[in-house]
Amino acid sequence: MYEYIYGKVAELAPTYAVIEAAGVGYYLHISLQSYSAIEGAEQAKLYTHYVVREDAQLLYGFASKGERELFRHLISVSGVGGNTARMILSTYSPRELRNIIQSENAVLLKNVKGLGLKTAQKIIVELSGKLLNLGLEESESSTNTPLSAPAAGNPDYDETLAALVMLGFSKAPAEKVVKALFKEDPALSVEQAVRAALKRL
Repeated sequence: MYEYIYGKVAELAPTYAVIEAAGVGYYLHISLQSYSAIEGAEQAKLYTHYVVREDAQLLYGFASKGERELFRHLISVSGVGGNTARMILSTYSPRELRNIIQSENAVLLKNVKGLGLKTAQKIIVELSGKLLNLGLEESESSTNTPLSAPAAGNPDYDETLAALVMLGFSKAPAEKVVKALFKEDPALSVEQAVRAALKRL
């Protein structure tokens, strides 16, 4: 329905973006990868994928066509919905995901919240060989540049915690992991902290 939306970044969080185009604000569900790519930008172009369900109509946004294609491959696997695919893309970079699938590491893949071992194995079986010519490097062209070291009490901590809660994690265990991460490295950016937390929770 929509190929992409280009406009002003009205709101941005690690799980969603509101892009204002022609006076209309579009709410797009995004991965951590796309958040990192457009963080700090006044305007952004997000490639879209439109999902219609019985109870909702959802727009997913991606900073690159490569990431969108990877998302579409993931949701083509039976048992993998849009939110699970987004969680996979937020936990692992496209290159990491391709390596996991090529090495058939289902145990590592099932660490993603909401993904069981059987579904992880199914993803590996169905996508093995399909990702070789996907141009995943395009998805990582905007490599995540670490932000300058935040001072104590920086809002990065609160934003990281809020993002994890929005992704469906309980606040108490998420808070424990985020505290530990920022204690280990106070200079973490939101993107780095969320990605690290997803691998620990």
